[in-house]
Amino acid sequence: MRQSTSWKVMALWAMAFVVAGSVAMAQDDTKIEVGVNFGYTLSEGVDINPTNLGFGTIDKVNPTSSFSWGFNVDYLATPNFAIGFLWDDQQNDLNVDLEDGNKFDLAKNHTYNYHGVFTYIVGEPDTAVRPYFFGGLGATHLSGGEVNTPPLATPLIVVPAGTETGSETQFSTTWGAGVRLMPSNRVGVKLEMRWTPTYIKTDPGGWWCGGYWGCWPVGDSDYSNQLKMAGTVFFAF
Repeated sequence: MRQSTSWKVMALWAMAFVVAGSVAMAQDDTKIEVGVNFGYTLSEGVDINPTNLGFGTIDKVNPTSSFSWGFNVDYLATPNFAIGFLWDDQQNDLNVDLEDGNKFDLAKNHTYNYHGVFTYIVGEPDTAVRPYFFGGLGATHLSGGEVNTPPLATPLIVVPAGTETGSETQFSTTWGAGVRLMPSNRVGVKLEMRWTPTYIKTDPGGWWCGGYWGCWPVGDSDYSNQLKMAGTVFFAF
């Protein structure tokens, strides 16, 4: 895996918050919502070129499914439209598939999501139950973790104590939907499902020919997917 910068993502966030701030100053009834969520995230890995680690050859890397939590801040620019920021942390194991069919938990790590998010809320603001839809752009950061002791079937190499896997930051989007329940004007609950595909790499996919335009190489993009089911408690100011 390769390291990548996220300056374009930061620029998108900055633009979103400038717009949000401008709208907020122009409207007296704009509110801010701050929420904390807890849930469970299903994770999917990607195939890799076979790599010999000494105790076996791996051909797939899988962040495991696990508990996750996060927070979000939203500007309600109108009663039906919000611009915000979402942060999420999934605490998981980095599992690898061996070519002989076995699996091995290589290391413990965290998968962090950072996204600027745009949300559309259906219905009137005084309605107790309101569905919503959202989408966003940002980055996913895969943290490094200390490598576990290899299986006892004696490895060809010895992994020194304290050895860590590398970390990586990649572009990702996030998409979701849910329902808001507002028992009061200041406190609410959200129940939602969120899908986050993270770009990892592009494999050669051959050539594409377009007649007059000639031919050029194409690739198959690989994504690591997260599907989160969560509940959020939020406070309106």
